[in-house]
Amino acid sequence: MSKKLTPKKSKLFQAPKGMRDILPEEQVYWQKIIQVVKNIASAYGFEKIDTPILEETALFAKGTGSTTDIVEKEMYSLKTKGGDDLSLRPEFTPGIIRAYLENGLFSWPQPVKLYSLGPLFRHEHPQAGRYRQFHQINFEIIGEKNPVLDSEIIHLFFIIFKELGLKKINIQINSIGCPSCRPVFRKLLVDYYRNKTKLICADCQERLKKNPLRLLDCRREKCQEITEGAPQIIDDLCSECRSHFKNVLEFLDELDLPYFLNSHLVRGLDYYTKTVFEFWPEETEGKAQIALAAGGRYDDLVKLLGGRPTPAVGAAAGLERIIALMKAQAVKTLNKPLPRLFLVQLGDLGRKKSLKLFEELRKAGLAAAASFSRDSIKAQLKIADKLGVKFSLILGQKEALDKTILIRDMSSGVQEIVPTEKVIKELKKRLKK
Repeated sequence: MSKKLTPKKSKLFQAPKGMRDILPEEQVYWQKIIQVVKNIASAYGFEKIDTPILEETALFAKGTGSTTDIVEKEMYSLKTKGGDDLSLRPEFTPGIIRAYLENGLFSWPQPVKLYSLGPLFRHEHPQAGRYRQFHQINFEIIGEKNPVLDSEIIHLFFIIFKELGLKKINIQINSIGCPSCRPVFRKLLVDYYRNKTKLICADCQERLKKNPLRLLDCRREKCQEITEGAPQIIDDLCSECRSHFKNVLEFLDELDLPYFLNSHLVRGLDYYTKTVFEFWPEETEGKAQIALAAGGRYDDLVKLLGGRPTPAVGAAAGLERIIALMKAQAVKTLNKPLPRLFLVQLGDLGRKKSLKLFEELRKAGLAAAASFSRDSIKAQLKIADKLGVKFSLILGQKEALDKTILIRDMSSGVQEIVPTEKVIKELKKRLKK
């Protein structure tokens, strides 16, 4: 006797690890952030730029830094059928500088102020606040070295957080010098760590050989304990870097911004010079992984990517982290306008006419709701009652032929027949009462 074969279940697909769906109920947070960013960007003279999600892999190796964790461990890279080596962008800045050079933005009046918003990709270990596909807002000022621009970028992000309703945000700030003064500090740092190599993690042992400054950026507890006693770069700044940093802090003082000098803040990207900063929520101060935003000055990146020496400063903020904090602090989001009208349709002719009427209501600025697939008037009026609309518009076979609409007051149940051409005017009049 043959056994019955059990039908094989279809595979239930899931989002890739570290990536997630942004469902309708969360969209209100995204809409609020985008609206605030657009308004502030416009007020401060920033223009929007969109760059490809895919760029040449070499752009990030050269721009972000070949020895950074991002390039060494975290990029999603591929080779096309045509043999091109491409990577999903792990950050915005190198692509924006590439666009600045390729499209001749250096011929525009300087500085050029640009902002971007979109998805980025890093193959990190997924955890709270870290996703493999994440989203950032990014602001860049390219073409001038005045320290007031460092302060403007910092101030701009502080305003964004304030406009979003976030509270208790502070700024961690440091200067990491320039190619002139950094070698002195680099030697001091290497000397400090030389007899401590067995006490630090394997990654830091590699950093000691390739990029010692990034020893200060390690988040492992045993490495952080050693970092506490490390030399401070601020003590070895050249006169130009010291003056630049002093001016930045004076501007922040004038703006009454809450900042803290963090002598171990270096950021994890190779292109930074002089000012670097992060924004931390006060209740989680000290945990770098929850930095809401970060950035700094990068005066050598344009030259590194093939342009003329061009100073620049920029920063980026993670939208997922901002939203998590908005939820934690119970920040109010944009209220979706509730419909005041409900369009009830009956029969094929009524349904056909109702689609056109619904668009006419929208164009007239009258927020309406409808359930075009429902046939029962009782079911549709039940939905209208649940939505709390003021009036229902009933359009059946008879009304369609007579070119009329039945307006029903949902509070009193009173109904009145109105000619189709007068229904907009009549509704506006009634909704004003």
